[in-house]
Amino acid sequence: MNASRAPRPAGGSRPRVRTRSRTVRLALPLTAVACSGALLAGCSEGATAARTSGEQAAPARADASDLQSDYQKVIDDVLPSVVQIDAADGLGSGVVYDDKGHIVTNAHVVGKGRTFKVTAAVGEHELPAKLVSSYPDQDLAVVKLDKPPAGLKPAKFGDSTKAAVGQIVLAMGSPLGLSSSVTQGIVSATGRTVSEGRAGGGTGATIANMIQTSAAINPGNSGGALVNMDSEVVGIPTLAATDPQMGDSAAPGIGFAIPASMVKTVAYQIVKNGKVTDSGRAGLNITGRTVVDEDFKPAGVTVVEAEKGGAADKAGIRAGDVITEVGDDPVTTITSLSEALATQQPGGKVQVTYTRGDSDKTVDVTLGDI
Repeated sequence: MNASRAPRPAGGSRPRVRTRSRTVRLALPLTAVACSGALLAGCSEGATAARTSGEQAAPARADASDLQSDYQKVIDDVLPSVVQIDAADGLGSGVVYDDKGHIVTNAHVVGKGRTFKVTAAVGEHELPAKLVSSYPDQDLAVVKLDKPPAGLKPAKFGDSTKAAVGQIVLAMGSPLGLSSSVTQGIVSATGRTVSEGRAGGGTGATIANMIQTSAAINPGNSGGALVNMDSEVVGIPTLAATDPQMGDSAAPGIGFAIPASMVKTVAYQIVKNGKVTDSGRAGLNITGRTVVDEDFKPAGVTVVEAEKGGAADKAGIRAGDVITEVGDDPVTTITSLSEALATQQPGGKVQVTYTRGDSDKTVDVTLGDI
């Protein structure tokens, strides 16, 4: 991720809405679409040209109508499977996982809460729900409705590995508390490794293989659905990029979604076992902290503790060593270490460079899991 843009969770804030005679004060981003048309001047020749232009424009209008119909079909298919979650710290979104009332969302949406109010498309009234389990390392969680209503519609999760740059996607959720909202964009990049801050309720997770999208993701969209034109959920919108040079304001058109493949893996384990039993994520099995050099700049991760029998311990890395590189990736902070490991697999081998005293050492480490 570009260092000039630090992502922030896109959920958890509660909008300032006043009803009835009071004013509604919502800071909503507006999109202006500029349409240009051609004016033809002249007498008979101009009229002929106008008719010709109209005849040529007809297929274009038909195509636009077809695209609009496609959009509306996707919205009709998927929006009933997207819910609003009212947690103690604010509002977020969720996606219906099955007809038993399980709903997948972001860990930062549920926060430390145990009970929630869910507004489902079915019946459009609040339903009580309880936390099944939260997995902050991947910023995912599952809650379950106490009494699932009849007609609850599970979403269809697609193959996120097929997400391609330029693919049209729709983001569905409750941005700023505006339930059942839809924004449109494209997949603008894939395979992003993004570190989530802890400010604003973030979990601090480093998440690999995220889908980058230009579809607007605003506070409240977190936990909702990023949907392709086949009415399949390909990701869970989670982060909106911010630009520190603009006072950490949102960077328009840069949002990130957890891929459906990871969502399905985590949700399946939580629903089946009540917790995540296999993270599928590589780790060194250490406790570490960022260290700085003489100029007070981050210079590596010192090992505070190497878990006995863990990946680092088996490779001979011990407390006091300072890790400076994993594979070809330089390591200067805990975050950069997490990012370097996020693309690796448990059981895989990687070279780790570290400093012990005045000596630099490199060892092959067989990675464990977290």
